[in-house]
Amino acid sequence: MKKILTLVCASVIFFLSACSHEEDVKNDYMFEEYKKGDEIVLKNINGGATKTLIRTDKGFVVKGEENKVLMIDFFGTFCTPCKEEALNLSNLWRNNSDKFIIIGLTHFEDVSDDAVKKFANDYGAYYFLSNSSQNDRIIAQILKDINYQSMEQLPFKVVIKNGNYQNLSDYWNNNTPVNFYLGKIPTQIIQDDLNRIYKEK
Repeated sequence: MKKILTLVCASVIFFLSACSHEEDVKNDYMFEEYKKGDEIVLKNINGGATKTLIRTDKGFVVKGEENKVLMIDFFGTFCTPCKEEALNLSNLWRNNSDKFIIIGLTHFEDVSDDAVKKFANDYGAYYFLSNSSQNDRIIAQILKDINYQSMEQLPFKVVIKNGNYQNLSDYWNNNTPVNFYLGKIPTQIIQDDLNRIYKEK
């Protein structure tokens, strides 16, 4: 009985810490895949220079910052867990900025740049945020790259080093290795994963 109660509680907590979308993930696979060497220029809603994603064999790197670990975060301005974790992600980026980049991609919504800027100001999301028309294609490519077959939920993150997706700790399953973060994840778990990834060759 105790095990069942624990499972129910964990399920409720997970539901509250992720925004789901009913769309079948297979629909996202109907897109034109990026080819190695393709470049995608993204504008930062928070101002400053653009960033250019370059397609690698198995992932992406940021042009001119290929030596940095890249986190790509799928988020929505409507998403409560995305709002709740935004300031923590900003602090994570600031504390690791010499070797780490976060690029947030709006997903599941069609909103103005002003709406995304308001989200950033209201919730402290001061890292790189893209509201590009290319976001959904980038996200579809990432989901195909990692062979993600479940229902999409926000926030959703991947971490890429040297163009390769990294193993991450599954917070919802005893920290077993997965290649994505699903839902709102404690910042310390992400930091611990980053510290390990920095050391690995």
